[in-house]
Amino acid sequence: MTQVLLLGAGKIGSMICHLLHATGEYTVTVADRDEACLGWIAQDEAALRTLDVADADALRAALTGHDVVISALPYYLNAAVAEAARDAQVHYFDLTEDVATTRRVRAIAGDAATAFVPQCGLAPGFVSIAAYDLAKRFDSLRDVFMRVGALPIYPTNALKYNLTWSTDGLINEYCNLCEAIHDGETREVLPLEGLERFSLDGIEYEAFNTSGGLGTLCDTLAGKVECLNYKTVRYPGHREHVKFLTQELRLSGRRDLLKDVLETAVPVTKQDVVLVFVTVNGIQDGRLTQETFAKKVYNATVGGKLWSAIQITTAAGVCAMVDLLRAGKLPQRGFVRQEDADLKDFLANRFGRHYA
Repeated sequence: MTQVLLLGAGKIGSMICHLLHATGEYTVTVADRDEACLGWIAQDEAALRTLDVADADALRAALTGHDVVISALPYYLNAAVAEAARDAQVHYFDLTEDVATTRRVRAIAGDAATAFVPQCGLAPGFVSIAAYDLAKRFDSLRDVFMRVGALPIYPTNALKYNLTWSTDGLINEYCNLCEAIHDGETREVLPLEGLERFSLDGIEYEAFNTSGGLGTLCDTLAGKVECLNYKTVRYPGHREHVKFLTQELRLSGRRDLLKDVLETAVPVTKQDVVLVFVTVNGIQDGRLTQETFAKKVYNATVGGKLWSAIQITTAAGVCAMVDLLRAGKLPQRGFVRQEDADLKDFLANRFGRHYA
């Protein structure tokens, strides 16, 4: 049995726990400082522990006896977890979209005896695996475009959006600078810019720059691609409302207030769909060629319980990476990129099949 310490008992953490427990091959301990959140975890699926990760001694004690730690915590707590995991020689996984946090985890992993796998989940996460798989099919690359969205099936408010995952992460995506490669050079571009519209399956969408979704692909494809970018997909009109909140009302500088506004006014839903749309242009056999990966994942009943599409895709992403590491299909020490995973291995995995 693989012993897993799961930090965070929220929407994604509860799904991670359910998936790992259902295999019968993982023993899970779920820790959270909020006892109310621990109540979301089925008691027959995990041992429950009240823990504040800001208490370094308590965190290190909690890691004792575990093989893997998965952080489903807000991004700003992950560096401390990574440091404790290195000291305890425990494999580390997280879901962060925050670029600065990932750089910190990478530095921590430099002399580690175990694997450090940040940015697991959907985007960053699975989308990097899918994009890199397409990119490897080309003799030379021109463009790699990555578009991902988690959307309500039945939008009813002006934002045409419902909260489906971490509000802190969502605000980060909308407010932080975004990495991209343009004309072969790595650059930082502004969030909410680069607006484009497209149609898929007869439904109109918009997409715009957001932070974090590229993961480590700017490093991996540096010097190999002319243009690489990531954009979040929403229904038309969403971006203008977000720009009003973050830029005209200047709430990007008052993120606690913005979080309170969103969580007070925008309801949560489990009736959602995740859209993954990756396009790569380049040279194959001497000709300019395009290949595309497109996937929609809907909410579903798993283990007799309804889960949202973002819960399924994010939890399945990190669980698949844990499973691939356990099977020896990922590097066993140091910093591990999402694109180190093979797409065929991922989709064949018992957790990755949720994407298939």
